Amino acid sequence: MKINIIKIYTLLAFLSLSFLALAGEKDPSWVKKVGSPKLKFKKQEFIANTYGAKADTTFLSTKAIQQAIDACEKAGGGVVKLLPGKYLTGSLFVKSGVKLMIDADVELIGSQNIEDYPLIDTRIAGMEMKWPAALVNIIEQKNAAITGNGVINGRGKVFWDLYWSMRKAYEPKGLRWIVDYDAKRPRTVLVQSSQNIELKSFKILEAGFWSVQVLYSTYVTVDGLIIRNNTKGKGPSTDGVDIDSSSWVLVQNCDIDCNDDNFCLKAGRDWDGLRVNRPTEYVVIQNNIARRGAGLITFGSETSGMIRNILAKNLTGLGTSNGVSIKSALTRGGGVENIYLKNLKMDSVTVAFQIGKNWNPTYSYSTLPKEYKYEEVPVHWQKMLNRVEPAEKGIPVFRNIHVSNVQGVGIKRAFNVAGLEGSPVENFTFTNINLEVEMAGAVTYAKDWILKNIIIKAKDNSKVKVEKSIKVDF
Repeated sequence: MKINIIKIYTLLAFLSLSFLALAGEKDPSWVKKVGSPKLKFKKQEFIANTYGAKADTTFLSTKAIQQAIDACEKAGGGVVKLLPGKYLTGSLFVKSGVKLMIDADVELIGSQNIEDYPLIDTRIAGMEMKWPAALVNIIEQKNAAITGNGVINGRGKVFWDLYWSMRKAYEPKGLRWIVDYDAKRPRTVLVQSSQNIELKSFKILEAGFWSVQVLYSTYVTVDGLIIRNNTKGKGPSTDGVDIDSSSWVLVQNCDIDCNDDNFCLKAGRDWDGLRVNRPTEYVVIQNNIARRGAGLITFGSETSGMIRNILAKNLTGLGTSNGVSIKSALTRGGGVENIYLKNLKMDSVTVAFQIGKNWNPTYSYSTLPKEYKYEEVPVHWQKMLNRVEPAEKGIPVFRNIHVSNVQGVGIKRAFNVAGLEGSPVENFTFTNINLEVEMAGAVTYAKDWILKNIIIKAKDNSKVKVEKSIKVDF
């Protein structure tokens, strides 16, 4: 019933847009091809309890649940289930042909011992490195699913506390740029190097790090997830759904309350991201709600492999820091292009359009303090310290962004846009924008914008301040 209410709310929110009928543009032709095909699984069931799993929050059921998954795969696939109850577990690995069913009366509870999450080769925040596996993983598999109306509880607070304590120690040393990579925290769900995957209907609580990461994968559907990461404090970097150098992905009917980017697209960071050079493309994000968090829809800051050919529509932001956020840094390279955003509703959002190429310098730029030697620091530190050459290769492009039918109330600032001299944000189109804001904001270093039917009602009677820009006229 809760999911139905969410869907009804979302539908009513967008029907309330008085100018919605003005939207005449068609979706790109590739849109119908995204997402997993309809998956069929054998009807045979494998009950993890028969392999030794116990509905006991002090008994570690990792091995037993994994044995059920492995037996299911060996038998040609099917459904893995658990009897009602709460199960303590470390990393699980779902295999090809297997549907892990988490029923409404089942809760997977993540171990708070990092040793229960084996190190794997993966990518974190744009850089390939060894990192703990997620709580539930689908890695190098095909035709697999995690479904059901149950709960995956990351119990992340112990990992949040670890991060804050490490950051407190690292920052005075000039190491803000590396602490996120040294503070190893488990993701909740990881889909990596896989194809034809479905994540559907379950609820995620208290992610230790990112909630869902789709990495190096194709034809993935994320449908109807509810994510609540702020139930026991504000977990740092607890993103909602991250699509990372993946393609043909569908994300829909989700409701996310987190403490970082709610729906985010990524494609690698700096030298290592440019080395991998793999885009995120052909992605549809639709019919979703973002509550607390850093961005209703965020592009970046990892842009090295390019983020392109994205459609995001019918999205609602309720108290989210940013509405549309496009961010990168001077060493990222790549960029964001060919983006279609339409039918957005924002309520109590801080900035409607937050766009910049020099995001968070203390995190984005790495410099080794004098007391450290390059040859003695860990390999992932060395990767972060490798310079992008020539330096111009690190300048990202933001271009060909199309935004239509946006309504917002209770917004602090409409625009906070900053391109660069010699690298403007260019060829943006804004159509049918109606915002009630405290202040209009500013646009600098922009070029060739098309603005149609823009209504910005600012409490301070300000107008959008446009500087150092060409053909941008509000």
